[in-house]
Amino acid sequence: MRSILAGAVIAMLGSTPVLAQQGGEWDGPGFHQPGCKIPAQVVANVQAQLAVVVKLPDQNGGLFNPNRMWSAIVDRAGTLCSVIVTGDAWPGSRAIAIAKATTANGFSNDALALSTANLYSPTQPGGSLYGLNNSNPFNPAFQPQGTGIGYVPGGIITFGGGVALYSGGKVIGGLGVSGDTSCADHAISYRMRHLAGLDGTPNDDNIVYIPAGSEPGGFEQPHCGTTDITP
Repeated sequence: MRSILAGAVIAMLGSTPVLAQQGGEWDGPGFHQPGCKIPAQVVANVQAQLAVVVKLPDQNGGLFNPNRMWSAIVDRAGTLCSVIVTGDAWPGSRAIAIAKATTANGFSNDALALSTANLYSPTQPGGSLYGLNNSNPFNPAFQPQGTGIGYVPGGIITFGGGVALYSGGKVIGGLGVSGDTSCADHAISYRMRHLAGLDGTPNDDNIVYIPAGSEPGGFEQPHCGTTDITP
């Protein structure tokens, strides 16, 4: 089953260099660790969307064309299910992608969806969630590439790029991407989730930009540049 699924996804991706990590080795994007509670085909379907979204003509408002990204999925318990990379993405973005997936999953439920972009303003000094950034630290044992699958790496990031995954009105896990501006990262994760059909959120968790000249407030985050988009 694993080889058939991986082969099908690789065929969908064509020649795009998208690979998943497991045990220090590269494997197909459809690889499913037994500890992950999200079905293998769901994980593979979400990750397959990365190759589509990074090639969109608007570049997701980001710096690179195509975007160069790490993409990570965790299940509801925070177990790392999959990590993939496309292009020469920043190595430091791997841990950030995992932490974004963990954050969106960890702070969303069936009554309220919060993307990591939504968490920027309330976690600033004076905000209602100030100090949240110091909770749930990333486990440094999982910094090396090829580690963490099947474990709970943790981590918390409060800028764009992480969204919770919804199925049947319930959170089943989180998706985090990193490798461009945080605004582009949000656009990519938001679009991947939509294409995978896991965006049945109880509220709109899309990015909301802080108006020019205004102080952070609500669930907003700053613009990253002049090419930002709201997906």
